[in-house]
Amino acid sequence: MTTSFKHILLLVVAAVTAMAIAAPKQAKKFEVTKVDFDRVKQVTQNTESRFYWPNLLKLYRSNTDTTMVLDDYRNLYYGYIFQEDYNPYRVSQYSDKVEELYYRKDLSREECDSIQKYAELSVDDNIFDLEQMEYYIYALKKKRKHARAAVRTNKLDRLISAIMSSGKGTKEEPWVVICPQHEYNIVNFLGFVAIGHEETPEGLDHITVEKREGSKVEGFYFDPRFIIQAGKRLGLDE
Repeated sequence: MTTSFKHILLLVVAAVTAMAIAAPKQAKKFEVTKVDFDRVKQVTQNTESRFYWPNLLKLYRSNTDTTMVLDDYRNLYYGYIFQEDYNPYRVSQYSDKVEELYYRKDLSREECDSIQKYAELSVDDNIFDLEQMEYYIYALKKKRKHARAAVRTNKLDRLISAIMSSGKGTKEEPWVVICPQHEYNIVNFLGFVAIGHEETPEGLDHITVEKREGSKVEGFYFDPRFIIQAGKRLGLDE
């Protein structure tokens, strides 16, 4: 499957997802800092470091922890590219089990249970599936499990912040992503709907968006270098 065709599929999914659950959110304030990948590799592979990747993963998987700060999330997110099982195109076998339920307005208790079950399995299988995290939070809120929803919302917000702290979404300072779906997750998070994709001569992804009243934004830029490298290594980007 070619990169362009993958992006066409993601555009379709992103548009439907935006209509299903996405709403404009207020991005948290943080300092934009270029990612030092040499340092990320060093600290996430150092067993003595607070950013040792297996330890960050264990802490992140805790259902109660809210102590992780932005630096922890940045090293968790970008440190994943240095793990042996890094696959930017990874899709959980559970992610489409109840897909038809995502777009219904009124859900029964049993349907919410199904969404929660398979979204949780999906996120356990792929911790960076931000879309399934949204569905999981949605189901928890529908079932009035607000404490658990708050913990998951905190994790999602900080992962989004980790990505957005890597740049400004401009050609000069693009956001660095480790999964193609995350480009569309960021666009939806900001309250925009993606309508097109193009690759620039500089190797960036430019996601164009629908015009929004009161906004001059036409699109956002992302740096997919590690996705491309991994795709070639895995024979998935041909």
